[in-house]
Amino acid sequence: MPPTSASQASAGHLLQLIRSGRATTRGELQRVTGLSRSTVGHRLDQLFRAGWIREGTSTGPGSPGGGRPSARLEFDDTHAVVLAAVLDTRHGRAAVLDLAGRVLAELTGPLLVEDGPEKVLDRLGQWFKPLLEEAGAAPRAVCGVGLSVTGPVDWQLGQVIQPPIMPGWDRYPISEGMRRALDGQLGTMGGATGRGVPVLVDNDANLMAYAEQRAGHPDCAAFLLVKASTGIGAGVVVGGEIYRGVDGGAGDIGHIRLHDRTDALCRCGSRGCLAAVASGGALARELTAAGVPAASGSDVRDLLTAGHPEAVRLAHEAGRRVGEVLGTVVTFLNPGVLMVTGDLAGTPFLTGVREVLYQRAMPRTTAHLQVITSALGDRAGLLGAAALVVDDLYAPDRADARLAAQGR
Repeated sequence: MPPTSASQASAGHLLQLIRSGRATTRGELQRVTGLSRSTVGHRLDQLFRAGWIREGTSTGPGSPGGGRPSARLEFDDTHAVVLAAVLDTRHGRAAVLDLAGRVLAELTGPLLVEDGPEKVLDRLGQWFKPLLEEAGAAPRAVCGVGLSVTGPVDWQLGQVIQPPIMPGWDRYPISEGMRRALDGQLGTMGGATGRGVPVLVDNDANLMAYAEQRAGHPDCAAFLLVKASTGIGAGVVVGGEIYRGVDGGAGDIGHIRLHDRTDALCRCGSRGCLAAVASGGALARELTAAGVPAASGSDVRDLLTAGHPEAVRLAHEAGRRVGEVLGTVVTFLNPGVLMVTGDLAGTPFLTGVREVLYQRAMPRTTAHLQVITSALGDRAGLLGAAALVVDDLYAPDRADARLAAQGR
């Protein structure tokens, strides 16, 4: 069908068709868009000049007159790189990735989120410099930065809003802070500057859900991921897009109140929150009180791996409490996949979730539900952060604006 608006005839729209695989030859682009051969050629010239597409292996039969087969058009996923980082409560993970999400260099190390945004972001800037060198990428090749954080994020502002486990980060301008850190570290390499580099920030569960759904369940219309670590949060992907709610609060199930645990004081200041009862942090406090030192969800994970009986018992009970809440969430959302991940996501916790979830949820909403664990593991957040940057930068409108800026 012919395009219904000028924007659908743009170079950015053609790029979207190529990236999605819907149209990968000049002829297919003409048929899908209704554009003339010359107009398609002009739009493609823009994309070639930008270095965003390339010609791949020829595809299909030649023309009836013996002409060559059509050249396949491909998104050139090597023309730029993305910086991505996951900020957890006690450690961080940073990487350089190409535009297809392949990790080119990666680093994990201690990073205390409670040290505050400026110190943490400066540390990230220090990590990215050697990572770029290891990846063989110049700073000028960086097209964007994606950051995963452990609190609710106002997507439009790129700020963490009232994060219970990120003291000092509330409404801090993370994008600007990250760009300053890049200026300080990368400005010595080839004259690069972070001043104009887009920095996108989102909640860790959102980004993990985004990566996991795309990688393993692209046809799942409603995908739910629950991360149970030092805190508890959920990410929801509906129709292939992250569902964030009005201001980034969607999925914050750790602060749903349990009616029978008003004694449990949460770090958000309320009592009876799920996170105050069933998170890795809550279990760490219970274990410590029982004479088994544990400071966070990662310590609980280590105890579970070692088969510590009290840790196993508490994780199973925590899974049951999370299952209570998920019974309502699953009945409301009706997802095709429920993925449980994080430090607690072992057999005891998952067994507890399943025991109560299937009792509480409507049978119709669980009839086709898959309850599974992570496929991407520790890299899910990195891959989600990088994918978010690429999908934003090469979306039709954004791509057209960038092409126009390059043409000035």
